[in-house]
Amino acid sequence: MRTVTTTPFGRRPVTADLLDHQAKGNGVSTLPSVGKWDVLNSLSVVRDQYGIGDRTLALLQVLLTFHPHAELTDGTPMVVFASNTSICERAHGMPESTLRRHLAALVKAGLILRHDSPNGKRYARRGQGGQITRAFGFDLRPLLTLAPEIAERATAEMQRRDRIKELREEISLMLRDATKLILYAINSGQSANLDAFDDQAQLARRYLRRKLSLTEIEEMHARMQSFLTDVHNQLGVDIPQDNTEEILDETPVLSGNDARNERHYHSSKKENLEIGSEVPIRMVLDNCPDIAPYLDRPARTWPDLVSAMCRVAPMTGIDARGWSDACRIMGPEHATATLAAMVQRIGEIGNPGAYFRALTKKAGEGRFSPIPMLKALEGARVAS
Repeated sequence: MRTVTTTPFGRRPVTADLLDHQAKGNGVSTLPSVGKWDVLNSLSVVRDQYGIGDRTLALLQVLLTFHPHAELTDGTPMVVFASNTSICERAHGMPESTLRRHLAALVKAGLILRHDSPNGKRYARRGQGGQITRAFGFDLRPLLTLAPEIAERATAEMQRRDRIKELREEISLMLRDATKLILYAINSGQSANLDAFDDQAQLARRYLRRKLSLTEIEEMHARMQSFLTDVHNQLGVDIPQDNTEEILDETPVLSGNDARNERHYHSSKKENLEIGSEVPIRMVLDNCPDIAPYLDRPARTWPDLVSAMCRVAPMTGIDARGWSDACRIMGPEHATATLAAMVQRIGEIGNPGAYFRALTKKAGEGRFSPIPMLKALEGARVAS
């Protein structure tokens, strides 16, 4: 398929960024092909670095559903020429004004290219054998050429997040040690300069509640190490061996029987949610036909369906935290079945993200299962 356009249709001007994105998007790809959902998943981690938000990313996901293959392969057609109406319908009724804004953001970020026809319409021309010879619309090829860069950035970002999480954990432990050592010293009658130490601990605890960069969290970690050393040196606390557990950890130690009972309680709670309420995958597929456009291939197993609905979640306003919590609390199959049922009746739900969080909370309390939702859809389908 040949590409013959460089400049945009209508009043949109040619800019230096536009020409730069055109050159990169049409340049040589270092990869022969890449999984389209792999690129999307990596991009979701570093979307801020490309200047796009979650709604823009959700629209890119919709555009990818129009690409008929699971991979973006160099030398094959990658232009999406669906109409605004089709795209909006697949984006669950997104207004056209919102659609245009997010499309412009994707073009500005260099993640897609515009190939505008002479009249600005999107369409494809086919040869005698039915193959696409020329298409006008949104070119996904930049995702192929940018895939290595996006993957590298995503890896670095995940490492950064893991490091921040690790340092936060260590700082929390140091704060706990310092606070409890100060409390022990007070109870032991050692009161010299303890107020100053306690004030520092309180300030550190408040500072830790902020969203800190890696540099800030590393600096705080170094300060906390020094602070804890000062506490040890100032107090000279010598904790008796038989009191160590009582002083440093207020958590009661369970006996062998108590520990078994505690494990049994949590296990039983989970089993009570699952036993007798397993959702057959066919029940979901039969009663939620509106999810079909989002499946790369027919879903024959739960992993296939879970993977597909994981990509659908952000398109309905469910953020990564909400989806992760649902999978943890309900289990991935129940979370998937719940979301599929919501997609089927999305027009009736005012705030899907909030509704999904409410259902997750009810599931955590043992008061929700997706089966009644699916049965209601089944009843409506049979009645019609």
